[in-house]
Amino acid sequence: MNLVYALEFPEISEVLVWPDVVPGFNKIFIITFLAVLVTVLIFALAMRKDPMVAPTGVRNVAEASVDFIEDGIVMQTMGRDALGWTPFLLSLFFFVLFTNITGIIPTFQMPANARMAGPLILALIVWVVYIAAGIKHQGLGGYLKSSLFPPGVPKALYLLVTPIEFISTFFVRPFSLAVRLFANMLAGHILLVTFAVLTDALITADTAALIPVAILPFFMLVFLTAFEVLVCFLQAYIFTILAAVYIGGSIHPEH
Repeated sequence: MNLVYALEFPEISEVLVWPDVVPGFNKIFIITFLAVLVTVLIFALAMRKDPMVAPTGVRNVAEASVDFIEDGIVMQTMGRDALGWTPFLLSLFFFVLFTNITGIIPTFQMPANARMAGPLILALIVWVVYIAAGIKHQGLGGYLKSSLFPPGVPKALYLLVTPIEFISTFFVRPFSLAVRLFANMLAGHILLVTFAVLTDALITADTAALIPVAILPFFMLVFLTAFEVLVCFLQAYIFTILAAVYIGGSIHPEH
């Protein structure tokens, strides 16, 4: 009976909504600000190093990150002529990563992307960028033609294909980008909270016999925390590579 009373999970508002530190300034805002600041600092510090000296420390991280984005994303999805997009995609990757990783950092213990607003804004930025890139490289008419009338489709099928392509390109893409990131980070956060609360309830239970049982949810909590680190990197990578695919499709339409 004591355990039943001990297992009082926090309200969803306590898990997902943080009170403001000052009006209009909560921890989600702090995480977002720090993600921007840390990203800028990494590359600002890397640029201060002597380029003639072998990279170490922060500069090594920065150069390895640039190579990763160029070789693993830009070259694979957009081609060599699109290397100019590296700064945008690199910034996007680091920002998503840093706003994810706070879910396992003490005190923060919440990924900013577990709130829909952040992923939605990021998805809308990507949406604007790939549409603008398509119009810039193809012109408005050319971009709409390549997006809504894919080549190789029998003309009679355009009555069916064109509305589908319109919905997919201009609505589904940004929505799926946002929901994918949001849902994965939210699910991970709720799992961590669940096993943390269960571990605490068993340890603090009045019945001493239940304390050894806490080992099971504790080890699960440790495992999920390690797994969440992988998820943070993976979601940042997926978000960035999908952005690159959408931009690449806009600047290199199928013929």
